[in-house]
Amino acid sequence: MTTNIAESLNLMLTDEREYPVSYLFNLIARKFGQKFRERHVFVDSTNNKFVPCAKNILRDNKSMNDSLYVTNANGGLNRFTVFDNGVTAKVNLLDRSCFCRKYDLVKMSCKHVMAALRAKYGDGEGYGNSICLYSSSIYKVETYLLTYFEVVNVVPPEFEWTVP
Repeated sequence: MTTNIAESLNLMLTDEREYPVSYLFNLIARKFGQKFRERHVFVDSTNNKFVPCAKNILRDNKSMNDSLYVTNANGGLNRFTVFDNGVTAKVNLLDRSCFCRKYDLVKMSCKHVMAALRAKYGDGEGYGNSICLYSSSIYKVETYLLTYFEVVNVVPPEFEWTVP
């Protein structure tokens, strides 16, 4: 597989390009159904709270926040200032926002938010649970499994077509 969706689809369908359109659509539906089932089994078999790509990003952000300095000048529980190699990021956990805007746009804890959560909860179990609470539910395994629970039928069988 490549990172370009069109190239990936072309690689999947190299042998089938010469077939009729109806066969091609049904083949695409079968292949995507197969990919969805494989991905569903893979995600369901892991014992994680997050899907694999989100887990990798969170792991990287978690390892990067070790070098950050966090202060809580206001004394509030949800406002932190994080210093990162000349960059000062203000994190507001109540508003779920960070000055770097990655957390605001993606709704997955960036390294500044991770550092603020560590400052608030420490390194214990509360820290791990807070990462889950402060990340969007779209990255969680349960949401992924519910999203792809239904069967995707792209084209009905040819005998059900109504052609004017």
